[in-house]
Amino acid sequence: MIRFIDSPSIFATFATMKKIVIIFAAIALVSCTPSSTETEESTASDTIETIEETATGGVSFSNIEDGAILTSPFALEMDVKGMEVEPKGTPREGWGHHHLLINDDFIAEGLVIVADDTHIHYGGGQTSDSLSLEPGDYKLTLQFADGMHVSYGQAWSKTINVTVQ
Repeated sequence: MIRFIDSPSIFATFATMKKIVIIFAAIALVSCTPSSTETEESTASDTIETIEETATGGVSFSNIEDGAILTSPFALEMDVKGMEVEPKGTPREGWGHHHLLINDDFIAEGLVIVADDTHIHYGGGQTSDSLSLEPGDYKLTLQFADGMHVSYGQAWSKTINVTVQ
């Protein structure tokens, strides 16, 4: 025999419990959502971190400073932050190798760096070299480029002036 529950008190109890569950769910949802101030602070913090990463990225001469007086031959140490060094080959985003431009400015982004006496390619992935220059004043530009020698542009270059005695 099947008995039906006619009691309104049981249905009232279920309805009350359902309301309580909905209220707790709403409170939990509101308390887990960040306030607009927290979101703005998070966005500002992310922006500062991105700016700092960009500011620290690029190429540098590890052992020679602007205005240095050098004796030939001299050691050249090259560094890059924000990308990885690899030998020439198929271009990969975030990878490339160094080029030394003697008495030349950076190569614009997207242009191929020619190889000649004043545009030295380090296509083997080298990060150091021994360089011999005649006595005189020189502008040395370190330029980073992809696996096919396509320049990453001014942001990935560093120019210093040196005197060779």
